[in-house]
Order: sequence, then structure tokens, then C-alpha cells
Amino acid sequence: MNGAQVLVECLKRNGVEVIFGYPGGSVLEIYDALPASGIRHIMTRHEQAAAHAADGYARATGRVGVCLATSGPGATNLVTGLVTACMDSSPVVALTGQVVGSKLGTDAFQEADITGITLPATKHSYLVKDSRELARILCEAFHIAKSGRPGPVLVDLPRDILSGTVESFSYPSSLRLPGYRPPGPGHPGHPLQVRRAVRTLSAGCRPVVLAGGGVIASGGSQNLRELAELAGLPVTSTLMGLGAFPGNHSLWLGMAGMHGTYCANRALLEADVILAVGVRFDDRLTGRVDAFAPSATVIHVDIDAAEVGKNVTADVPIVGDAGAVLGALRAQWVEQVEGQAGTGWTASLQPWLEQLRTWQDQHPLRYTSKPGVVQPQAVIEELSRATSGRAVVVTDVGQNQMWVAQWYRVIEPRHLITSGGLGTMGFGLPAAVGVQVARPGELVVTVTGDGGILMNCQELATVAEHGLPVKIVVLNNGYLGMVRQWQDQFYGRRYSSVRLSNPDFVQLARAFGIPGRRVEQPGDVQGGLGWALAEPGPALVEFVVNPEENVLPIIPPGEGAASIIEAEPAR
Repeated sequence: MNGAQVLVECLKRNGVEVIFGYPGGSVLEIYDALPASGIRHIMTRHEQAAAHAADGYARATGRVGVCLATSGPGATNLVTGLVTACMDSSPVVALTGQVVGSKLGTDAFQEADITGITLPATKHSYLVKDSRELARILCEAFHIAKSGRPGPVLVDLPRDILSGTVESFSYPSSLRLPGYRPPGPGHPGHPLQVRRAVRTLSAGCRPVVLAGGGVIASGGSQNLRELAELAGLPVTSTLMGLGAFPGNHSLWLGMAGMHGTYCANRALLEADVILAVGVRFDDRLTGRVDAFAPSATVIHVDIDAAEVGKNVTADVPIVGDAGAVLGALRAQWVEQVEGQAGTGWTASLQPWLEQLRTWQDQHPLRYTSKPGVVQPQAVIEELSRATSGRAVVVTDVGQNQMWVAQWYRVIEPRHLITSGGLGTMGFGLPAAVGVQVARPGELVVTVTGDGGILMNCQELATVAEHGLPVKIVVLNNGYLGMVRQWQDQFYGRRYSSVRLSNPDFVQLARAFGIPGRRVEQPGDVQGGLGWALAEPGPALVEFVVNPEENVLPIIPPGEGAASIIEAEPAR
């Protein structure tokens, strides 16, 4: 066997069924070995798209996504996708070609130090220098990508490693990685801390559960729901946590953070206990940290010990698997609270729950309908209604992303796929490719802006070639909408470099063999979406929306939740 054949065999042993990639000279040995392997290869039209597709596949399934690129520019084109996956804790293994080992460091044709470049962009990066180490390294790469806090791992493969003969190889039956011992799946946290957390939670009068993407990654959504229902705890989430708790549940407060609901943000501001599970407390959630939840005792659960207390002080830290810790908290709640207090706890929560309902009633999400103008919120509201909130929605980044987060009711985990930490424009369409490949029988809709889709519109060719039935919703407002909004609200309406000169998106889709329609009137929104959803294959529907509509509410950058803006100021 040569190294490429060993590589393919190792991929199969890790359960890899599909690879997203783009061929080139340094990886031809791999492409020569792939057809006989049974592993499906999806050729994207750009390496960045291959990384996003692998990321989308991973988020949709919880399994490791795999992407493949050649050396030099092929490898460096993966970087944005790897940082995107790293920021959002998505398990991806990236395979890159490299010049032959004897040429390393000579500035050979298409040489790039991709392991050096990606060191801060991945959980780990490998350069394979000995074919006898290939199997071990691949085994480690998959283990690191999916264990602990998931993330991307890169394996750089010199051409002579791939083409050279491997006399024999053995796939490791066990791994020893000194210094890398994250809590395993199912780790319920320290029992003393779990009991302390329950005591703290039950002593509060205004508790709130804050769910993050870690709840979804750990498979902990059911445990979260059971705990919340048992204890009557209201729940909010970060952007990455949407879907961790049903968006149609009576205890759901909506998303928190910069563009979160008034009720969710006010609840965190007034809470006396916050149970934060699988969250990073990033700046888009907290705003000004010293103004975030000033009266709350914080119970922080995360599998990554480095995140606990990093941005917000953790009064009760618990390091463990989010789902398992939620299960342990539920069991302790039954033992400590239900067994002693009966129904008294639920009754004590009623004033708080009534206050939350009042805020929800008095401060709902809202927008103003305008004659002859398609409002973007109305498009997402209709999409949510038409799909009953059960489509897998993949967003791009910008206003379109926030309108989905606000107006689409996500009912189940892994049904909202979005770039949260890095905020990568161009993510939506290629990530939807990966999601649809991963879940072929499900309805996948990508919502994108006119700016975002143009960053990776070449992937319309990938969608068309493979007949992927992705529904593409383009909200075309003629601007880089979120940048325009900030210039509008915080820079005195001094607009600079935000107006877009767009192609005809319907004709662009048709050029790739994808049917398309344009909607310009409010009365046609339902019909346009209905047409796209009814198409048996891919379809693109472009909505020409209000160019001056802003995403509200908004907490101004650098401010706290008390400064939330719910309506446009008078001009």
C-alpha cells in the first residue's frame, strides 16, 4: 500500500462517508485512491467552501466533517473555514497536500507553512514526516476533533508520504496523549459542585437558564427541557444555543444578547441566579461585562475548563459534559428540592414568571408593515410558519442572520446552522451543501443576504451538479445591511462603501441550472416561499426587501442590556 491508500483506510475506520474537497497536484494520490474506497467525494468550487461544507456536515450530524485541499493556495483557502469551525466548536478534520519533505523550507512551488499558519486556528495541526506515523496521526486527529470541546484539526501530508510505499501499518487500538485529557462524553461534573449548584439555584427567586451551543453539541437538549419543566425554570439562549430548547415552549424567553429579545435581556439583567450551560459569555451576549447580570450568582457549566470564569466570574464552576451535567442537576433537583419542598418551589417562582410574561407582552418583537414594501422580518415569519419551525435553516451572516434568530422559531437542536463566533460572510450556501449531504431526506433552507451569497455564489454549481434540494432565500436590500445599519445608528448616517451593485440573482441561479423567482410585493411572499418549498430540487427565491430596515432590538456596542433600543429614534 502507499500512503494515500493507508490514509483512505484510516478514514474508513473513522466512519468517514463523505469528503468535501478540491483536487490539486499534491493530493492526486489521494484522489487516485478515493474511487475504490466507497467514500463519496463532493467537489466544491472553492476550498473555503469545502471547509464550510465539512463544518455544516459536522454541525448537522455531530460527526466529524472532512475537507481536503492541495498545497499552497489550496491549503490557505481553508483557513477562514477552519477559524469559523474553531470559534463555534465544530469537529472538522482538514487534510492538506504539501510539497515533498526534502523541499520543505525551500520556497518550492505551492509550498506554504500551513501547520504554522493554522496553529491558532485549530485545536491541533500535524505535519506528517514519516509514513509509519500516518495511521497514528490520523487516529489522534479524529479523536482530538471530536473529544472534549470539539474543534478542527489539520493534517498536512507531503507528497512523498502519500506516494511512498508503506510496508505495513496498524491502526492504534488506544491513544496516549500526555497533556490532553478533557472530560469525556457523559462526564457529569464533580458531584459536590452539582449539589452546590442545585442549592444555589433553589435558593434564588429570579432564576434564568442560559443555554449555549455546548448543550446542542453534547446532545443535552432533552435533559435541559426536563430540568426546566421539572423546576419551572425560564430559558434563554445565545445565538449558538438556538434549538437547545424549543422555541414554542411556554418557558422560552427568546434569544439574549445584542439583538436578543427585551424579555431575555431584561431577565438576565434582573436575575439573581443564572445557570449558564455550554456558553462562552462572548461580547455579543454580555455587552459591557460590568453591566451584565450585576445581581446574579452565576453557575457556569462547560466542558472546557479554560472558558469557565474567563469572561464572567463563575460563582459555582462545573467542568463537565453539558448534557450529562444537566442530567445530574435534574437528578439532584429531585433529591434535594422536590423531595423536601414538594410544590412550594413552583409557587415561589410565580411572581418572577408573571413578571417575565408581562415583559413579553409589553415588549414583543415587532416591525412595521409598509404598503408595497417587502419587510425582511415578514419573509422569515412566513418561512417559520410554512415549515412549522422544523426545517434545517442555514444562515449567512449579517442582518439576514439576526432576522432568522429573532423571527424563525427553532424547535429542535441542530436545526439552525450559523457562523456565530467568527461571523463569516459566505458561510451560508456552502454550509448548506454540507447539511443537505448529511441529511438528504430533510428540508434544508439557506437564508442569505445579497452580500453574503456573492462571496461563495460559485457553490451554486455544486448544488446543481449533485441535485441537492437546498432552498435558497436571498434577502436583497442592495446593501451590506448590518454595516449600513451601524453607519446609520452610530456614525451619523455617513454611509461609506456599503451600497451593492448586484447581478440578477434569478438569472444567476438559472445560469447554473437552478430555477429562480423574484418577489417584490408583500402579497407575493407566501406564494414565493411556497413555490420554492414545493420544488423537488434546488430553488432560489429572491426577495427585494426594504433597503433601510434595521435589526431591532439592539444593545449598542459597548453598552449593557439597560441601554437596549427597541424602536427607531425620531429623525
